[in-house]
Amino acid sequence: MENRPPLPPFNRESAIEKVRLAEDGWNSRDPARVALAYSPDTRWRNRVDFPAGRAEAQALLERKWKRELDYRLIKELWAFDGNRIAVRFAYEWHDDAGQWYRSYGNENWEFGADGLMTDRHASINDMPIQPGERKFFWPLGRRPDQHPGLSELGL
Repeated sequence: MENRPPLPPFNRESAIEKVRLAEDGWNSRDPARVALAYSPDTRWRNRVDFPAGRAEAQALLERKWKRELDYRLIKELWAFDGNRIAVRFAYEWHDDAGQWYRSYGNENWEFGADGLMTDRHASINDMPIQPGERKFFWPLGRRPDQHPGLSELGL
């Protein structure tokens, strides 16, 4: 049986840890690695896509990171209870024409006892930005611990 600590029920510290681990995974932009955080029968709502199962979630991520270039993400805990966590997030990326975007959203997560995410409901809005409006400048990959989070950035 797979286990993905921290495990529910979550307290504030373990919920914050789970959020940061998710952020780190998504910032890797490695669809196969990220998909392992989800149950084999995970269900998602992501914009207009409704992947069912880990393989479909991985395929969505593969398409996403081919389109969303130089992707950098920050997630922040919003609320938690038992085996559920709510987050808000923002990420910056550009398309193949060089147009930058900041995508804002909220996610509701539900986890099995093994710590794998069984349900992910995401609401996301994209806002075109100018290069001078960017706020996420760390090297691609994990956000450095000293980099401000969403609240510190006023987002």
